[in-house]
Amino acid sequence: MKILVVGPSWVGDMVMAQTLFIHLAGQHPGCVIDVLAPAWSRPLLERMPQVRRAIDLPLGHGALQLSVRRQLGLTLRVEGYDWAITLPNSFKSALVAAWARIPRRTGWRGEMRYGLLNDLRVLDKQRYPLMIERFIALGQDAGAALPSPLPAPRLEIDPGSRAQAVESLGLNRERPVLVLCPGAEFGEAKRWPEAAYAQVAKARLEQGWQVWILGSDKDREGAERIRQALPDSLQSCCENLAGRTVLAQAVDLISLANAVVSNDSGLMHIAAALHRPLVVVYGSTSPAFTPPLNPNHAVVSLGLECSPCFKRDCPLGHTNCLKQLPSSRVLEALDRLLPEAAAIEVKS
Repeated sequence: MKILVVGPSWVGDMVMAQTLFIHLAGQHPGCVIDVLAPAWSRPLLERMPQVRRAIDLPLGHGALQLSVRRQLGLTLRVEGYDWAITLPNSFKSALVAAWARIPRRTGWRGEMRYGLLNDLRVLDKQRYPLMIERFIALGQDAGAALPSPLPAPRLEIDPGSRAQAVESLGLNRERPVLVLCPGAEFGEAKRWPEAAYAQVAKARLEQGWQVWILGSDKDREGAERIRQALPDSLQSCCENLAGRTVLAQAVDLISLANAVVSNDSGLMHIAAALHRPLVVVYGSTSPAFTPPLNPNHAVVSLGLECSPCFKRDCPLGHTNCLKQLPSSRVLEALDRLLPEAAAIEVKS
């Protein structure tokens, strides 16, 4: 069986989509799985052994460009796919598979996609509260029971690529590594304050750790404010890597972390898929929908009446769900995950 999956457009969602790939590989031994997705996702897909090929979707996020989608669909006809599974709910995401004349085209009803999808499902959000459940449900007959336990993402790392990333960025592994991921592409309502991240970094640095701050170029200034908030004597052991890494390098570096502290973000899901000890701060979103999918994690949130609101910016204007969450809560969670860490002393 040859399967084309039309993948999502966010880092975290693409990581979680691996649950579907794992399920399909288990249900259809020997099947071929290709994934049509934005080019940025290639470093993730290359680390998923279930995926044969990543096919770049040469369009910007939200772009319609019917002629480009049509030409891509016509090009893919020669592949002879048996089944297309479209994960996004948008109209445009279903076009390529239809133009490729793939016999079975599955997806949730979403926007007006009648005719584009011929295996159209109506989503029951109560039955499938988790995003991964919604992904996996599309990979089996309508109404079929989900597997138990649900598969979890697991990215594979190439040691050579990882060593090259460490060398090219001038890093070392002489001390345990705490990775901080203070960004969140979705919006400010998912960002724990920089001062709180600095307090977490200071506590671990004083125990002999080093800190790597990861994120996109948009996060670079905020990451630098975290580093500058540290005492001068500790700043040399804190690396601001935001905007200095490509996604492939960020994945490789996170795989070296002794612990990760993150907002609910794409990098959080990468850390979970690498099975790193992980503390996640939730504010406007909820682990009831997109939890970290590894056993060695802790979720920290205040659970205010106004959260989760799932908004990019706080509708009440205060973001108390994050601003009132003390760094002590995260440090306590780290201690529970890594009880041996508190005993580490600075090397002379």
